Amino acid sequence: MPVARFMGESNAHYYAARDPLGSAGDFTTAPEISQMFGELVGLWLADIWTRAGSPPDAIYVELGPGRGTLAADALRSMARFGLQPEVHFVEGSPPLRALQAASVPGARFHNDPTSLPNGRPLLLVANEFFDALPVRQLVRTEQGWRERMVGLGEDDAFLFVSGDQPMDSAVPADWSDAPTGTILETCPGAAAVMQEIARRLVAQGGAALAIDYGHLAARTGSTLQAIARHEKIDPLAMPGAADLTAHVDFAALAEIAQREGSRVLGSATQGAFLSALGIDARAAALAQAAPQRAEEIEAARHRLVADEQMGDLFKVLGIAQPDWPMGAGLA
Repeated sequence: MPVARFMGESNAHYYAARDPLGSAGDFTTAPEISQMFGELVGLWLADIWTRAGSPPDAIYVELGPGRGTLAADALRSMARFGLQPEVHFVEGSPPLRALQAASVPGARFHNDPTSLPNGRPLLLVANEFFDALPVRQLVRTEQGWRERMVGLGEDDAFLFVSGDQPMDSAVPADWSDAPTGTILETCPGAAAVMQEIARRLVAQGGAALAIDYGHLAARTGSTLQAIARHEKIDPLAMPGAADLTAHVDFAALAEIAQREGSRVLGSATQGAFLSALGIDARAAALAQAAPQRAEEIEAARHRLVADEQMGDLFKVLGIAQPDWPMGAGLA
């Protein structure tokens, strides 16, 4: 089967069956590391909403909201500036929906962005959402470009193989003569979601932040990976029982948003973005209020912004309705 189908079916089973977050799960996201992350995202949204004229009917939307931790922290920050929006979550996992409802009572749920309300400005956040969408891989073989597939070896173990059908027509001209072994990744699901978001922003108003690990410029190579019990493993080893992800191509997402008429506010590394929004000052204030937690707070700040931690690997992309203002911390 194609890599995209393998990844999609594996993750569908994985997320439907568990809460994967936290020390007892398989991975930890930025909102679970510190309240500072969600608070600063909330401040970013409150700031751009205020400078856009404070539309009273704006709604908060989060794609893949985890346990609802980011939303709870962001909403608390937004409320300080008079922004108390209706909350809409795009989430397909029953276990996670239950946790999100407990964290943010009154939240409304959607299976995908197409059922979000029309006619109201969106304040949208997608944190570690796009990385879990299935990627399609094409590989350059001696016979030309082929779809990268997952097959069975002699010992019935999964392995990567090349498909039989020529795929040269699906490869951009710049890569058509790439060396044998070159792998190109695309993510049709991410493209479709970004297209829907961008179209809605143009029609309804609002702004959106996508935060994920990935790259700001197009590149080759497979980025498919699996995480289980906070360790990287062979992505073919535990289908349905490990989290499969791939790096997000932020350049491609920005291009799609711009093509649909949205304003691209810019991009930044997570470390630069959070630093520009004042994470150092927020950490100092939290440490002053709870001196016994000062070391823990500093460790969390470092993990979120340091280049060797999450600061450089994770990127931030902002887009908005063309008439909305620029967003803080993006260039």
